[in-house]
Amino acid sequence: MRITVNGEVHDVDLEPEMPLLWALRDELGVTGPKYGCGIGFCGACTVHIDGQAVRSCSVAVGSVIKPVLTIEGLGTPDALHAVQQAWIELQVAQCGYCQSGQIMTAAAFLARNRAPSDEQIDQAMSSNLCRCGTYPRIREGVQRAAAILRGG
Repeated sequence: MRITVNGEVHDVDLEPEMPLLWALRDELGVTGPKYGCGIGFCGACTVHIDGQAVRSCSVAVGSVIKPVLTIEGLGTPDALHAVQQAWIELQVAQCGYCQSGQIMTAAAFLARNRAPSDEQIDQAMSSNLCRCGTYPRIREGVQRAAAILRGG
């Protein structure tokens, strides 16, 4: 089968029902998406497929026909994505384990809403778990990223 990840096309010989997360990590060496729960609950494995935040542990690799974007491909070679920039600027992460999923969820959300309220951010990010409890810093990071995207 053929899968496009971060703009690179890969021909892989995998069982179609293998979770996309394992294909990314074990077969392609893309380690940004993390294994957290394995049931699509925590969000540590979040990637983008067709611009949508998707839990890669719950998607069969054989069902993926659109390009996959992971945190490794989120920015450009010359610049970080606004969310990555905000996360660093505000030191959002504590342990950091869930942060690639948090960032990917935030980036997909901000692609649809560049001026979110705190309530909208909380709703959009509520499906991602942070064991360290940095939710106030995550909200602040999303607000800062939105401002960057708006030119501020």
